[in-house]
Amino acid sequence: MSASVPPRRVVVLGSTGSIGRQTLSVIAAFAPHWQVVGLAAGKNIALLAEQAETFRPDAVWFEGAEYARWPGPGRLQPPEEMVSRPDVDTVVVATSGRAGLVPTLAALRAGKAVVLATKEVLVIGGPLIAEAVLAGCGEVRPVDSEHSALWQCLDGESDGIPVPEWGRPLVPGRFSPGRVSRLILTASGGPFREWPLERLPEAQPEHALRHPTWRMGRKVTVDSATLMNKGLEVVEAHWLFGAPWDRIDVLLHPESLVHALVEFADGTIKAQLGPTDMRLPIQYALSYPFRLPNTDLPRLDLAAVRSLTFCRPDPNRYPCFDLAVEAGRLGGTYPVVLAAADEAAVDLFCEGQIRLTDIPVLIRRALETHKPLPNPSLSAILNLYDETQIRLKEAVQWRRC
Repeated sequence: MSASVPPRRVVVLGSTGSIGRQTLSVIAAFAPHWQVVGLAAGKNIALLAEQAETFRPDAVWFEGAEYARWPGPGRLQPPEEMVSRPDVDTVVVATSGRAGLVPTLAALRAGKAVVLATKEVLVIGGPLIAEAVLAGCGEVRPVDSEHSALWQCLDGESDGIPVPEWGRPLVPGRFSPGRVSRLILTASGGPFREWPLERLPEAQPEHALRHPTWRMGRKVTVDSATLMNKGLEVVEAHWLFGAPWDRIDVLLHPESLVHALVEFADGTIKAQLGPTDMRLPIQYALSYPFRLPNTDLPRLDLAAVRSLTFCRPDPNRYPCFDLAVEAGRLGGTYPVVLAAADEAAVDLFCEGQIRLTDIPVLIRRALETHKPLPNPSLSAILNLYDETQIRLKEAVQWRRC
């Protein structure tokens, strides 16, 4: 990217969250290349106002904006309108839960590049996202370190023979499924990897939020402790790369330096390594297909790496993982119920109302009592998501009375 190339105009949804703040730090390091034209956040209006003063966006939005006055720079504009503007090139979706689905669809239908950091968007709306990519010629660029690693390993592997059971990938670049045997995601195992199983009911939120290698938001950190996050990432990989379910594998890797691996048809395995810093996959997604030097980003000192270890996750320790993968395989509205029930259960755990080991019990119960819809509409997905959360929380409150 040279100085003569016009800057890429970026909208950041979820700008006050962990990924949103790190995205803006990357953008600030490359001011000539990227220009922030839209910011949207939840309830942290004070931080949003500071960000608006720094980046001077054309448009802003926050929770309750339709009923409030905005004192800072930029005019109020709903996210689904903001991302569809003709002057927008790239949309970063770093919201939580289902909030990112509608603007992601709007951006893709308008032909934008969507830098996606919200797992639930693909988990609950995979078929709709695939349709939107086809309809609008947009593209999805993953920010999860694992999916970014798969993307980097696969890009350029384009001289093979297509395989019928693989679907159409949503990511940009070229690769041939005929060359690929397996996609391998890695997981740290979370803070309870070494805990005796009988102690897990004693786990408190402060234990779950003490991730051994990453600094992340509350929801994804708890999901890492239960390995739900890795189950959701299997579902994401299925949609992002068109991969059949039996071609996606997961290994525990406590060092968290190998973010993903790809095994090819000849038995060769390609791995992507890097420090545990989310700014690296964020920058890759923003700058693709270029790689830009950034002295603010850390470098991995291979000479200091004492060992790299891998093992398979214990299903008795991580029942949430199997629940997530099975819901993804079943399809329809099962992934919607899974994601909604997990979000509600994580909230209840962090509020001290349930135990860590209650999370998979509540999710399983929600899935077992669900009557699925095979091809849900957007409105059906959103309504079911909200209803599932309400029912689960009400059931817990009723039992506590």
